[in-house]
Amino acid sequence: MRILILGGTAFLSAEIARQAVDAGHDVTCLARGTAAEPPPGVNWVRADRAAGAGAYAGLDGGWDAVVDVSRDPAHARAALEALSAGSGHWTFVSSCSAYERHDQPGADEAAALLPPLPRGTEAGPENYGESKSAIEASTVEAAGVKAHIVRAGLIGGPGDSSDRYGYWPARLASGGDAVLVPDIFGEPVQAIDVRDLAAWILSAAERGLAGTFNAVGEVTSFGDYIEACRELAGTSPKTFAVEPGWLEAQGVQPWSGEDTLPLWLPPGHEGFMARSNAAALAQGLRLRPWRETLRDTLADERARGLQRPRKAGLRSEREKELLASLPPA
Repeated sequence: MRILILGGTAFLSAEIARQAVDAGHDVTCLARGTAAEPPPGVNWVRADRAAGAGAYAGLDGGWDAVVDVSRDPAHARAALEALSAGSGHWTFVSSCSAYERHDQPGADEAAALLPPLPRGTEAGPENYGESKSAIEASTVEAAGVKAHIVRAGLIGGPGDSSDRYGYWPARLASGGDAVLVPDIFGEPVQAIDVRDLAAWILSAAERGLAGTFNAVGEVTSFGDYIEACRELAGTSPKTFAVEPGWLEAQGVQPWSGEDTLPLWLPPGHEGFMARSNAAALAQGLRLRPWRETLRDTLADERARGLQRPRKAGLRSEREKELLASLPPA
């Protein structure tokens, strides 16, 4: 197959490109390459999608499959207008953040979406879900029966640039006397391995699978996840479980970013990491055991440096400050 990946330099899109090359496909990546280069073996077209239709002038068309991971509706619409008529299968990697509600465990693809981001509105982190919803609508409109909409959940595994799934195994492996954790041990944790997601996206393109699917992993509990992190790390610091309300009062936030504790979610998100993946499993999604993903994530964290600056989690100094200010038991 001739496959065009709009991206190919970061995490998921790079993994798709690697697997596609390994499978013997003719792979082209269109990307700026300012942060990283595509994997070896691909044809690299350097372009900035902010240029609109002009970004695709260097492509010759006739793609059997196109994969787009964009979060900017303007970029996605320009690509669809330039390429969809002359292309076959079209995959758009959306997000479960496009759903309107996140409080229902087991919700499937029929759940309501956020309103699409209006045209002319600048895309950003604050309207990420609305942006993905808008791109879904544009993709279905332009690609029709060729469209494969992949609503990904939290993506983990080696190379994760968000630093969320890997924070806890890295923190446990770093040792020390004590680790601060939110008291959410019964809450769900659901992540899909980037390698499994990429393999399914590629397989779906090869088969011409169309439709919309939640691409999410197996559900476990935060407590089991933390215990597995401890076992894999081989360390035994004392764990201080703290009420989320106290953490918020100290300025610690859930999920992602500086001064956060990853995988902790605010009220109203009880189903955010507990969505149904039944439809995707029925269409060939294969998931490795989550402990295997965790093991390989920790190996990757060790290789990249346990003490490296991170995009999510607590800095060591900040964690020590919080531990010192804990109320008496």
